[in-house]
Amino acid sequence: MGKDLVPPPDGGDNVTPVDLKAALEERYLAYALSTIMHRALPDVRDGLKPVHRRIIHAMSEMGIRPNSAFKKCARIVGDVIGKFHPHGDQSVYDALVRLAQDFSQRYPVVDGQGNFGNIDGDSAAAYRYTEARMTDVAALLLEGIEQDAVDFRPTYNEEDDEPVVLPGAFPNLLANGSSGIAVGMATSIPPHNAHELCDAALYLIKNPGASVEELMYDPAHPQKGGIEGPDFPTGGVIVESRESMLETYRTGRGGFRVRAKWETEDLGRGGYQIIITQIPFQVQKSRLIEKIAELLIARRLPLLEDIRDESAEDVRVVLIPKSRTVDPTILMESLFKLTELESRFPLNMNVLSMGRVPRVMALNEVLSEWLAHRKDVLIRRSKFRLAAIDKRLEILGGLLIAYLNLDEVIRIIREEDEPKPVLIERFTLTDLQAESILNMRLRNLRKLEEFEIRKEFDELSAEKAEIETLLASDDKQWQTIAWEIGEVKKKYAKATELGRRRSQFANAPEADLEAIQHAMIEKEPITVVVSEKGWIRALKGHISDTSTLTFKEGDGLRVAFPAQTTDKILLLTTGGKAYTLGADKLPGGRGHGEPIRIMVDMENDQDILTAFVHDPHRKLLLASTAGNGFVIAENEMIANTRKGKQIMNVAMPDEAKLVVTVSGDHVAIVGENRKLLVFPLAQIPEMTRGKGVRLQRYKDGGVSDIRCFVMADGLTWADSAGRTFTKTMAELVEWQGDRATAGRAVPKGFPRSGKFSG
Repeated sequence: MGKDLVPPPDGGDNVTPVDLKAALEERYLAYALSTIMHRALPDVRDGLKPVHRRIIHAMSEMGIRPNSAFKKCARIVGDVIGKFHPHGDQSVYDALVRLAQDFSQRYPVVDGQGNFGNIDGDSAAAYRYTEARMTDVAALLLEGIEQDAVDFRPTYNEEDDEPVVLPGAFPNLLANGSSGIAVGMATSIPPHNAHELCDAALYLIKNPGASVEELMYDPAHPQKGGIEGPDFPTGGVIVESRESMLETYRTGRGGFRVRAKWETEDLGRGGYQIIITQIPFQVQKSRLIEKIAELLIARRLPLLEDIRDESAEDVRVVLIPKSRTVDPTILMESLFKLTELESRFPLNMNVLSMGRVPRVMALNEVLSEWLAHRKDVLIRRSKFRLAAIDKRLEILGGLLIAYLNLDEVIRIIREEDEPKPVLIERFTLTDLQAESILNMRLRNLRKLEEFEIRKEFDELSAEKAEIETLLASDDKQWQTIAWEIGEVKKKYAKATELGRRRSQFANAPEADLEAIQHAMIEKEPITVVVSEKGWIRALKGHISDTSTLTFKEGDGLRVAFPAQTTDKILLLTTGGKAYTLGADKLPGGRGHGEPIRIMVDMENDQDILTAFVHDPHRKLLLASTAGNGFVIAENEMIANTRKGKQIMNVAMPDEAKLVVTVSGDHVAIVGENRKLLVFPLAQIPEMTRGKGVRLQRYKDGGVSDIRCFVMADGLTWADSAGRTFTKTMAELVEWQGDRATAGRAVPKGFPRSGKFSG
């Protein structure tokens, strides 16, 4: 054990007690600030995070320009981590690779040679195999950096200097976008079209207080700003309304729904296939196809037969429909719902304002800060040039004196031990002028003509006057910035291959939601079985003989009916509540199924009254034990949540008792007191919820059974032996009356059960 690790013999006087809470707060705050400022959030002025800025600066220092030869990425990464960025080589290389990927960056900053990964999610080759150089975008970001355009600060080891921010002649933050997660905050900015950004910036120069609405492209006022919305490297179709996009850009928070671009390809004889040519941004094509294949195997896409990837350099994914009758829009809508063929790209414009303050900014604020930075860069470059001109003019003044007194100057230099002070004194020169004369090469004496010196002097004096005018005039500064932005706009115009808009805009088609739901479920026949104690299951196929069904001890069959997996199943409870279950979501036929109570939120004192397949065109007559009832359209009974929908208002001891399909023009109702009443169906109101109206009056007991029928066909019932009886219209006269009367004793031969079905 080392001497310094041995505790002191006096019990450790060197231990300092620290409050854990304070220590954690202090350290975590330092970490959080470091992450926010130096890792995750981009600077609003150049749109870069420190790692990207250092990569570009290192390439600049190495002389790797757009027109120079490619250099190994290993050299670039080595320089970046050795001089500027003391982090892992892999993280720096990953950042470099991303800057070169044309499917990640709308306007790549690095020109890569070799394998830089692909849209399928394959990673780039190791940095010893790949080469890189700058693109014109990187050159624009650096433009003027050697002319004191920005501040520099010492690097981590204080051996070199690095720029705090780049001059940023290209609107990089919005053009290439950014994403990052810091501590307690994140950023997510989609890429945009540089041509449109330049249009918006030029409009903002003319109208400094322009709102987001004015900067957005408006077909009614095309002379205003030109930003249509995001422009993703991988294209796609943005299905977001203009109002939604305006709100997103105004608040700096929101998102954009992006869909794959598709078209149908005619195969002749009515057949077709769907071709996907663009996929949403940051979606891996191979993973997307895998997911669709998994859904196909799981039979979640019954309209789709097969999927093939025929992509080469471009994207070409082929979808083959089940049959030629399949509607391509419904097929695609079902895929958009289930897969990443539709994805949402979030916008959270959280950036470092002026390089210091993290803030969520609106679109106009981001562009205003970029323009303010451009103005600052212009002023600094102009002052730098002015200082250089002043220095050169001073030198030219000295050279002119030397030219006019050449023999005397040569004599002094040859004969004097210290010629400099003698020159200064003899010709009243400045130190710089004397130094320039002494440093001049002999070969330059040939060029040292008065005419040349005076010409350069006049040209520089004119340039100096121009710069001084520029620095004195705010309008001239903005004119110069507008000219610079105009040049960028020309270079990345929509007429160029790189500048043309890739993402299109469209409204999502108004497809039938019901049809889409059906398109996502394999249609198969099932038999739904509900037990007395409220257990439900779905057996495969249509089973006519229910006597073979088994139940838990003490349980039995309540209702069983055929259905399809695409159907909706309606459940009605004794408490008058309706619930909706998808037939495809029901537990399978093995075992006894599952209790309905764990699928829906049912009250403990309620029981399942009945269950049936939903028919949207049907109407039902609901009746309670006390003899109240009303007619309801089945569509009004659909409940979209676990909580269900209260349909019939009943209070204990009264309960919902009967659900009868509405048909015909009359209603026959039998009470437990064995009295029958026949009245017109029109006397029962149609409602969406309520207690209903009295159907039949009782002294004691309640309703037993109800039947709707056509009076012209007569009333039919069956006894327990299966024999049917029919009472004609004439024979029913004595039982006919108005709703809510008591009725008369049932006719002879009416079943003892008090039910029309025996």
